[in-house]
Amino acid sequence: MTFKSVFFRHYDRKISDGTITFSSLGISKTDFTRLCTEDNFVFDLQTLSRVMSVMQLTDDEKKEMIEAAEKISG
Repeated sequence: MTFKSVFFRHYDRKISDGTITFSSLGISKTDFTRLCTEDNFVFDLQTLSRVMSVMQLTDDEKKEMIEAAEKISG
């Protein structure tokens, strides 16, 4: 599973249930656009850490997102 698909699965769920808003994640519009349009885009480590915290991901969900990011960034 790609980082993009893992991210959006959690993002869509958290947006829908009201846990997060786009602005609460602190993702720049440029990075969000790149995530949407570039298959191999991954947030930098600081952004990824903040996003996972704000999204209130479980340990398993965090592990899944990190593993997907590592597949791309190697």
